Amino acid sequence: MQTVIKLDNVRKHYGSKVALDDMTITIGKGEIFGIVGPNGAGKTTLIEIIEGLRLADSGSATVLGKDVRKHADEIKQRIGVLLQSTSIPERAKVKEVFALFASFYKKSVDPHEITRFLGLEDKQNAYVKSLSGGWKQRVSLALALINDPEIVFLDEPSMGLDPNARGEMWNIIHRLRDDGRTIVVTTHYMEEAETLCDRVAVIDKGRLIALDTPKNLIAQLGGTKRISFKTDVRAAKETLSALAHVVHVEWGTDLVKLHSDDMDQTLKGLFQLAAQEDWLVSGLRLEDASMNDVFSKLTAQERGNTE
Repeated sequence: MQTVIKLDNVRKHYGSKVALDDMTITIGKGEIFGIVGPNGAGKTTLIEIIEGLRLADSGSATVLGKDVRKHADEIKQRIGVLLQSTSIPERAKVKEVFALFASFYKKSVDPHEITRFLGLEDKQNAYVKSLSGGWKQRVSLALALINDPEIVFLDEPSMGLDPNARGEMWNIIHRLRDDGRTIVVTTHYMEEAETLCDRVAVIDKGRLIALDTPKNLIAQLGGTKRISFKTDVRAAKETLSALAHVVHVEWGTDLVKLHSDDMDQTLKGLFQLAAQEDWLVSGLRLEDASMNDVFSKLTAQERGNTE
């Protein structure tokens, strides 16, 4: 796979605070690459260095074969950026905003081509202020594509969208990848990272703590699955922890979650225990491990390792 973004030992400090600590990442052409991490992990600094908006203190960053330090202006002509919050003139018509942003680039695509792709044909004469959140997000994405970019950076692309609009956004992102573009997504939604991304980088406190496919990251948890249920009595946590193949117990006010590496054996033991102690299991849910579990475990480990 052709490399389009390469970071080697990139470091960035803000005073005494380390924002990025020897960050090394390679992103291939045509990937949907996810970047996740807690608030303050360094995601924004990382993306701004790749986009040429901020300089690293040390290390190297290349985009499309160009050194970001030396060729930032050229790189900006070849990438598109969807910010988490884009300031678009509210009193302008959609077609006027397209024309304005197209004028910023040496090369731009036919606006009609973008509007067809994003389903914005009927919104051309609409004022931006009249659009719903989902349509405004599509307009913002159209502006990120106006220069026909080879790499598209999407910062929280489905933030604030309802479930239907979120699904539509994910479909659009997959179509962009199918057109041969590389997509870099930063997100707080682990479901989004799991659904969209070919690979995901998990960063915390400026360090890369994991990088792999969502499937492999989840498998690294040991293949655990989750059994959630309610009971009519408060069973002893120690008793539940002792059930066959239980590796972890989450104890809520009215919900118990058992993490198991053999769900069938744990379920058998759970129902035997409930029968012996004469209490009921209700609201039973069986769930595979997910990127939420990966995120929680990795970031908890990172905090434990630095304390």
